[in-house]
Amino acid sequence: MTLSFDGVLFFPVTPFDRRGRVDLDRFAEHVSSRLDFAPGGVFPACGTGEFHALSTREIGDVVRAAVDTVAGRVPVIAGSGGSLGDALETARAAADAGADGLLLLPPYLVSGTTDGLVAWVDAITAETDLPVVVYHRGTARYTPGAIARLAENPKVVGFKDGTGDIGLAQEIVLAANATGREFAFFNGLLTAELSQGAYRGIGIPLYSSAAFAMLPELASLHYRAYESGDEATRMSLLEEFYRPLVALRDETPGFGVSLIKAGLRLRGVDVGSVRPPLVDPTPAQEQRLQAILDHGLELAERFAATAATAATTAASAAAPESPAPEPAAAR
Repeated sequence: MTLSFDGVLFFPVTPFDRRGRVDLDRFAEHVSSRLDFAPGGVFPACGTGEFHALSTREIGDVVRAAVDTVAGRVPVIAGSGGSLGDALETARAAADAGADGLLLLPPYLVSGTTDGLVAWVDAITAETDLPVVVYHRGTARYTPGAIARLAENPKVVGFKDGTGDIGLAQEIVLAANATGREFAFFNGLLTAELSQGAYRGIGIPLYSSAAFAMLPELASLHYRAYESGDEATRMSLLEEFYRPLVALRDETPGFGVSLIKAGLRLRGVDVGSVRPPLVDPTPAQEQRLQAILDHGLELAERFAATAATAATTAASAAAPESPAPEPAAAR
């Protein structure tokens, strides 16, 4: 049992209407509009999708809308986790909705021992046939030994790091590799593009992208530069777009989600506000976000134009020269 991804990992927001209800039509439009940018997988009802604020029924509805919209083009990995009872219910709802796998967000509130955490994962996988990616953050702190033990469970197929402890992540990658199992490793830090160069160096090639949800033009450009080894382009994007975005994000807790929804609204997609306890940006913060988005679109257009020019030049250089016309006397 494995999961394969080829492309940037797309974590859509969950739109709410003016009465605070999940807007499934707007959600389907949001997902559909990003598929042309070739995401490697769609992760509905996860962190960017406000998993913490959704009911089990809402999660099931969102996942089903994602599955119907994606229509088998890429894997759909649904959010699950929290308390054991809720995790079991959301895992069943995701399976009923047709999801291809689960991302297990941390247990609710309490932190147990490593044995307890492994038992929590085992209890969830025992009740579902879906493959599972475990999320290392918050109350879910996995050790290399825990990952080695979980590798014995064929339903555990991936590991997503959200702690930023590169040394520990490296040990976990080595422990998983030593089992001979094929694992999908993800960088799950906020605005993961900024740290992905380091994660690739320790054997974690995949990363989640919240920015893809609001600015796929630039997020997909970053991914192509990352994959092709175009470090000049990638560093320009990090310096000119991602660093200012992170600086704004770090001003207020929860802005890893709030800014993405605000960015979509600024681009004319009415996805509503975030649910409490998260808060929306202030008008002044939205103005700064608008400037960051505008510059991001300028960057995407500039690099796209440069790539098109380079491709035309390369094609012209590769084309065979036309033979010179014969002199009249020779004819």
